[in-house]
Amino acid sequence: MPGELIEYTLAEVALRNGKAGNPTWIVIRDIVYDVTQYMVDHPGGAELITEWAGKDGTKDFDDFGHSSDAMRLLKTMQIGVLVVSDQAKNRNKHTASSQRKITEDLTEEELMKKRRSKRRMFILCG
Repeated sequence: MPGELIEYTLAEVALRNGKAGNPTWIVIRDIVYDVTQYMVDHPGGAELITEWAGKDGTKDFDDFGHSSDAMRLLKTMQIGVLVVSDQAKNRNKHTASSQRKITEDLTEEELMKKRRSKRRMFILCG
């Protein structure tokens, strides 16, 4: 069906890291972009894109504060979206549930030791 977006996993995006002749894909706000051809034209240099090749670069992209022209140009490079399970909101949930499972497997003594360790670290750093 024309206009339908292809879904990609983060693992598929990671394979397109611009190395060994592979194309360069990045993820911004759960949308997948092929920036291979644009890298030489990027005003900040190709190195900035290479840093996020095959990864989610949303935070740095947003922190820089790109212009509306840059946003329009980025849209022209869109090739798909992340599958729902790999979208940022769900990655955080998956990590939290994994942490809960790890915590459930610990004995009470191990759990208390882990909590004390975190508290000491906070006192040292905080």
